[in-house]
Amino acid sequence: MCTMMADEETARFIGGVMEPPVVWRSLCALAGAWTIRGYSMFSVIEKSTGDWLGRVGPWQPEGWPGTEIAYGLTRTAHGKGYAFEAVSASIDYAVDILGWDEIIHCIDKKNAPSLRLADKLGARWLREAQAPAPYSDMYWQVYGQSADEWRARRGG
Repeated sequence: MCTMMADEETARFIGGVMEPPVVWRSLCALAGAWTIRGYSMFSVIEKSTGDWLGRVGPWQPEGWPGTEIAYGLTRTAHGKGYAFEAVSASIDYAVDILGWDEIIHCIDKKNAPSLRLADKLGARWLREAQAPAPYSDMYWQVYGQSADEWRARRGG
């Protein structure tokens, strides 16, 4: 995770470049969410190599604009379909296990790959939202869909 968050291009839309102590606190927040909320992001591991490729999954800290499936993958994982596969599985988990009625993705308007992924997932533009502190100077394009729309799309 330190390598991913040190890469300026990769970290640009997921909180920016972070030094290892800040990454540590971020990792602790992800792990703590499992205890406090009962869910958080999952690690994405490449089966053939065992390499850690990023984190994807349910994310809704206090003040968040909704029930999000968030994602961030290392540069080596970009363009290989991992994000679509992992986000789809995470949406299934959020809808089928967590019982979420809506799935959102908070995307910077300049993040073309994430906008394309949202479209491929069947999400549509819902609204603009201000990020909570400490990122309250940022505004996101919120894309999403209802659980029923997702179920219809996946065929069940």
